[in-house]
Amino acid sequence: MRSTGSQYDVLTETGERLVCRARGKLRLKGYKETNPVAVGDWVEIDKAALLITEIHERKNHILRKSVKKTGHAHVLAANIDQAALVVTMVKPATSTGFIDRFLVTAEAYDIPQGLIFNKQDILDEESRELQEALILIYSDLKIPCLKITATTGNLDEVHELLRNKTTLIAGHSGVGKSSLLNRLSPEINQPVGEISEFHEKGMHTTTFAEMFRIDDKTFVIDTPGIKEWGLVNITAEELSDNFPEMRALRSECRFGYRCLHVHEPQCAVRDAVEQGKISISRYTSYLSMLEDEDNRR
Repeated sequence: MRSTGSQYDVLTETGERLVCRARGKLRLKGYKETNPVAVGDWVEIDKAALLITEIHERKNHILRKSVKKTGHAHVLAANIDQAALVVTMVKPATSTGFIDRFLVTAEAYDIPQGLIFNKQDILDEESRELQEALILIYSDLKIPCLKITATTGNLDEVHELLRNKTTLIAGHSGVGKSSLLNRLSPEINQPVGEISEFHEKGMHTTTFAEMFRIDDKTFVIDTPGIKEWGLVNITAEELSDNFPEMRALRSECRFGYRCLHVHEPQCAVRDAVEQGKISISRYTSYLSMLEDEDNRR
């Protein structure tokens, strides 16, 4: 349910919550992950010793490049049904590049995605128009897009999105994740931070991942505010397959699965961009990820 780095809160089948450590060999198996035990993992425990002795095989997981350890990945959560990104147009502004990196990572692990556009109460006309343009792009990709004001607005659509699922909720610091979670259940009491007036960015309040139970079948996983989202284990040739609109056209490219959609002749993806069938912002995000060194940071 919660990982603080060296200790893990484990919820047993009887509803008991125990604080455990991981058996040494779990941490010494040569994992290329900074946290071999992740929130959402099903584990075996030695109850008397309060030790996690085994990790069950995962249905899936979602990870990003570790910001602390070169060449390693950080698992945000395991065994999730969907991943939702909280997006804000202002205070702070979420870039399309960040949104697309999140969506590509989830797509790579076959995890359905959703976008929750928060802070509707402070949008001006310009930011509202930009938001609607983004919602049009992502709705065309069959990604649910909700508009809310976490602090005061109606959250029925959010409850419906989360119902009977385990959902990872992510976003920049300051986008209102904690405010949203606190209104989803009276049992959740996450600290709410302030926005820096100078940078118009949030200051970290959540420092580790934690899962909360909304009801017997509905769980949400809160994650620390993320500044950058680094991709892991996605080759240049595989990258476009995680953009559904590009994946659908790949077979029409002259070079098929070898086409990187950059300068190759008779590229169906580039033709679709020029014809407005694939959005410029999505294609720009793709090129940015493609250009990043070391497996696209």
